[in-house]
Amino acid sequence: MVNCPGNPVIGLVGRWDEEKQEFTVADDYLRAVKAAGGVPALLSQGPGAWEEAVCRMDGFLLCGNASDIAPTRYGQPRHPRTETIHVKRDAADWRVLEHAFDARKPVLGICFGMQSLNVYLGGTLLQHIPEQVPGALEHESREAEHAILLDAGSRLAEWAGGIRELRVNSRHHQSPDRIGNGLRVAARAPDGVLEALEGDGADHFVIGVAWHPERIWEREALSARLFQELVSAAKKRRSDGGNVSPVGTHSMIGTAQ
Repeated sequence: MVNCPGNPVIGLVGRWDEEKQEFTVADDYLRAVKAAGGVPALLSQGPGAWEEAVCRMDGFLLCGNASDIAPTRYGQPRHPRTETIHVKRDAADWRVLEHAFDARKPVLGICFGMQSLNVYLGGTLLQHIPEQVPGALEHESREAEHAILLDAGSRLAEWAGGIRELRVNSRHHQSPDRIGNGLRVAARAPDGVLEALEGDGADHFVIGVAWHPERIWEREALSARLFQELVSAAKKRRSDGGNVSPVGTHSMIGTAQ
């Protein structure tokens, strides 16, 4: 990993691999960050110094994960369809978010990452959309695509150039319910399911989306813009010389090539 002045380093919290007992990240995420001008770095389990690693990051990307957040984190009993929970991924997201909010570093959460962001800020989740949203669209299949409606006052609507409706890919069976502190709705699906959240402060880049922009950014402009804006915010924060707040020791870093 090369930490160059013109190339902000984006720390990625990837998918937890139960078999390998480590974090991994799909090439789609790496390519999207690189195309936007960032240097991707995978935050991982292993020997090293968590504080040093995280403090070197200029921004963070919380990737999707094949699990659900432990409902105890938002004070609910476990739904029968809340099945796989990766406690190490939950903990990693919390540590990254703690540092990102203390240090005012930009954050983009994708799918599971958006859910983590919402719960970290005191929100809750619908634990199984098909049972809790009457007339719900298909959100869970890897091949699922559906429309989203952008909120007129959102940054996403601004970045989309005035387009209020577009089609995205989708693969999630949970979604934010009560919105976390400091967040606002940026997009919904036609069935009412929340598809994007954003921070309500102008001085801190905080975005969460339920779809997978890393898979469609080459053909869908708003998805590409998400990565560009993340990298731009990280670069600006670095150039402004923002103060870094320390965090406790926990997970470590591995370089994404």
